Amino acid sequence: MSMSNGNASREPWNKGKIVGQKAPFKLKDIWALRVRLQMQGRVRELALFNLGIDSKLRGCDLVALRVRDVCHGDQMASRAIVMQHKTQRPVQFEITASTRDALQTWIKQAGLRSEDFLFPSRLHESPHLGTRQYARIVGHWVKELGLDPADYGTHSMRRTKATLIYRRTKNLRAVQLLLGHSKLESTVRCLGIEVDDSLEISEQTEI
Repeated sequence: MSMSNGNASREPWNKGKIVGQKAPFKLKDIWALRVRLQMQGRVRELALFNLGIDSKLRGCDLVALRVRDVCHGDQMASRAIVMQHKTQRPVQFEITASTRDALQTWIKQAGLRSEDFLFPSRLHESPHLGTRQYARIVGHWVKELGLDPADYGTHSMRRTKATLIYRRTKNLRAVQLLLGHSKLESTVRCLGIEVDDSLEISEQTEI
């Protein structure tokens, strides 16, 4: 009897919690936030946002970037390669013209040198922006866009461009390389494509 009472009082671990993938940002949201950050002169945030979208890196890898990873001398790189903390595998990413401009402005304004972290922390105990600080910044962006904070997070930044590329090309292998996944299953999970694609294929199949 006591056993059944114990089971009855035990709640599922995920009760009341949002589980599953965080939503990618839509193009209109990306441009709305970019314009807002530009108009308000939020140089650091614009550089962080643009690079987060371009790089498709996990938060822990993004915040650990150094100036030398994206800049060679005075020249901003159009491509970069970094070692992922989670997998210890290298991954490459492109740095678009708008991101290069934003980064150059930020590096100059902050007076950063080659060996410096690209996003130094404003807290004394941390040498660079922490993943929790990054999550708070992303959460602030989500609220500014009028979106539900429960649906978005730092992983939304990682998924945004990857999802757009997949939708345009359906090239899963290319997206796997861009995200630095060792297994294709991880890419499928990250994109959350199984259900959407299955329904799309089913709708196009007439019997």
